[in-house]
Amino acid sequence: MWRTLASAVAALLVLFLGSLAFNAASGQSRWPGPLDFVRTNPWVVLLLLIPLALFGFWQSPSRTRKAKDLPAPATYRLPPRNSNFTGRDAVLRELRQRLNSANDVTTQVVHGLGGVGKTQLAVEYAYRYRSKYRFVAFVDAEQPELVAPQFASLARELGLTDVSTDQVFPKVYGKLVDRRPWLIIFDNGEKPGTLAHALPSGDLVSHGHILVTTRVSGWSSRAGVIDLDVFGRQESVQLLLRRVPGMTEAVAEQIAERLGDLPLALEQAAGYMDYNHTAPEAYLALLTSRLEDMIGQGELTDRPAVVVSTLWQLSVRNLEADQPQAVRLLQLCALLAPEPIPLDLFTPDTLAAVADPLVWDTTVGALAGLGLARRGETTLLLHRLVQAAIRASMPDDVHVDTRTQVSRALLAAVPHDIHGDPNARERWEELLPHVLAVTKDDPPAECAAEAAVLLRLASEYVLSIGDRSMALPLCERALAIDEALEDRDAELGFDLIALAQIHQDLGAPEKARPLAERALRLHESALPPESPAIATDLATLARIMHRLGDDEAALPLAERALQIDEAAHGPDDPYVSFDLIALANLHLGLDDYATAVPLISRALQIREASYAPDHLYIGYALLLKARAVHALNDPSAADLARRGAQILHAQLGKAHPKTVEAFELADRLRVS
Repeated sequence: MWRTLASAVAALLVLFLGSLAFNAASGQSRWPGPLDFVRTNPWVVLLLLIPLALFGFWQSPSRTRKAKDLPAPATYRLPPRNSNFTGRDAVLRELRQRLNSANDVTTQVVHGLGGVGKTQLAVEYAYRYRSKYRFVAFVDAEQPELVAPQFASLARELGLTDVSTDQVFPKVYGKLVDRRPWLIIFDNGEKPGTLAHALPSGDLVSHGHILVTTRVSGWSSRAGVIDLDVFGRQESVQLLLRRVPGMTEAVAEQIAERLGDLPLALEQAAGYMDYNHTAPEAYLALLTSRLEDMIGQGELTDRPAVVVSTLWQLSVRNLEADQPQAVRLLQLCALLAPEPIPLDLFTPDTLAAVADPLVWDTTVGALAGLGLARRGETTLLLHRLVQAAIRASMPDDVHVDTRTQVSRALLAAVPHDIHGDPNARERWEELLPHVLAVTKDDPPAECAAEAAVLLRLASEYVLSIGDRSMALPLCERALAIDEALEDRDAELGFDLIALAQIHQDLGAPEKARPLAERALRLHESALPPESPAIATDLATLARIMHRLGDDEAALPLAERALQIDEAAHGPDDPYVSFDLIALANLHLGLDDYATAVPLISRALQIREASYAPDHLYIGYALLLKARAVHALNDPSAADLARRGAQILHAQLGKAHPKTVEAFELADRLRVS
């Protein structure tokens, strides 16, 4: 601004002097407009312009000098810059804006999971904005007792000698007054209280910036906090493509997914592939099959001692000393999926801390406070690599015991009555990822029985939402586990009937029939004759025989199933609706529509009273009723079919075969 003002004043002076010369030469006695004042009062105008011009010329270079960057700052223990630093531009800009928002000492904290790149961000900030500082220091704060010795070394660097330990901090900050603006990075700080003595206060300093990186919560009352998350997927892919020759974007996406976009893990992966000349596809295969081993492999050139597998060891050691129940919770969670874990999964039988609300709150809070987990209102979420590192550190006997405990907790938490419990679907949506995580490998003998039941129940649930391809291998694994165990006739029957239902749903009734018949034989030998399990076997076998065209032989089976369930559950239970549908299908197969329609109507009434309005079971009943009443020339058939199709569309998706078939039926009935 001052440079512009000086130029303008100089131009006016030139114009003024030129005008006087022109006037003298031309002898004019009158100038046009405002310039006539200049003619009549030239020396007044000159006296006004000269000081203004001198002031403008004096200010211009001064302001220009201040706008220039400062000379390269002196540094203390600042690590080398990471030449492969990727992304984070928005966070760096936000950090600069926050630190630069006040003239006095400003403290900012970068908080996040170990390995998320807090230190690298702080170092990159120091280099990116180094021209804005005259002194930059880097202090390792992970062990609070070592901070004072580092400040003593810093004091000597600043020319201070014979400084006592209790005076080292104020003396250093006092000396930095001559080096302002300055920046001090406290890396891997613990709780705020452990660094309180090392942070500046009062009038000791001005124009300085403090930057703290930490995994620990609780800094918001002391400083501004930026929560640093893992990379966005595109940042992860960008890093891998830059670092690894021959890496394709598709493989980079998959590697990033398996590493949970953790920056340190991505750097480690790139280092492994570079050193071992491993093809990206081969590395991906190793990562998929041996994650716990791979997080300990790969070296970072600038941090050779740092690997993901040991990244959280210090935090876990601190927990072992202070809150062993939190370590046990961490181990339990490590065997679950990297998805939100419902806290109500854990009971006093699983973990003693749950019995006391205060102890339980601080146990869960310890994991969140140390950055090992992210706590929601009713859930806990662990990064997949934290889980892998904890699993890798668990001795075999602890791993087996933990898996047994988690399997039992899940078995107690998942709804067993998938068809009859109106809340079963919501709860299974929440717990299915964790059931799949715990049962993905062959179970040890200690929890094989629990694993088999979990697999079968999971197969029944996914079948109930229409996912037949997923249901089949789950149920086959349950059957294989139970076949290898002793005294499992009843459970084998449950596995067999579930498998029969899946094959029937897959359009293979010829495979389903012997499975259902064997299930019925096992249950009739192991269970009381009035057991609802036998009713399920009978109804399933009746449906299979209907598909095979043997409706006459199937009728007494379906009728017996209905009688057992009505006696066991009452006339309005959801299980009764399944028997009614099975019986109605047989009458439809015999072209007895008048008998079938009331059975379907009763089943639909039970389901509408038991399930949400958009439940799949209601959709299926509506479609069946539409077919039946259409045969009786009932004009309501098209509307029934359309309602059923809309439910299937909402629950299964537009492209699902059952949805497509339902809309075809609705269109056909509307036209007819």
